[in-house]
Amino acid sequence: MGTHKSAHIVWDWNGTLFHDNDAIIGATNAAFAELGLAPITLEQYRSLYCVPVPKFYERLLGRLPSDAEWELMDGTFHRYYAEHRVRCGLTEGAEELLAGWRSDGHSQSLLSMYGHEELVPVVRGFGIEPHFVRIDGRTGPSGGSKAEHMVRHLKALAGVAEPERTVVIGDAADDAVAARHVGARAVLYSGGSHSRASLAGAGVPVVDSLTEAVAEARRIAAQAG
Repeated sequence: MGTHKSAHIVWDWNGTLFHDNDAIIGATNAAFAELGLAPITLEQYRSLYCVPVPKFYERLLGRLPSDAEWELMDGTFHRYYAEHRVRCGLTEGAEELLAGWRSDGHSQSLLSMYGHEELVPVVRGFGIEPHFVRIDGRTGPSGGSKAEHMVRHLKALAGVAEPERTVVIGDAADDAVAARHVGARAVLYSGGSHSRASLAGAGVPVVDSLTEAVAEARRIAAQAG
């Protein structure tokens, strides 16, 4: 980790650093339309969304989608999202927070369930790639949990980020699950895919801004000694 007081943040991308709620809800409704489901609002999405994603669809269908339905909906979602994410930007204050954390001598990385080949060019396009010691997007099928991806991510950061001094900042309960899986801590941001109420049961701090999230990460790291 470098110095005794240094700490590491593993950032989530979609809904956390990247404010893409509009593209996400539009892509979700495009996928729903393939099965004749009525569109939902962002508020409904934030109260119902869960991982793995097929379970989210089950909440609306009343059953798990078939393999064929899942492939159709997943493909539609990603096509729509790719077209509309270009109108989305970084979450307020994100760039300054990344630069500040780095300038304070701490490290940070990015782990997303967005496809790796798509993720890296988007991050690079915002000019923030140099702030991260590592960027990992999803490899393999979509729709699953982040936990095993987090294992591989931290393993690749061995010597840079020790779990006990690592804080995961994300917008989904699954981010807390993934952090717990590797012995790290988590802070959840309420401005993304989950409402504050739906995050409350995760057993970790919930905040309403990324500024608060980084402040909480500093506090947690300081407690770690």
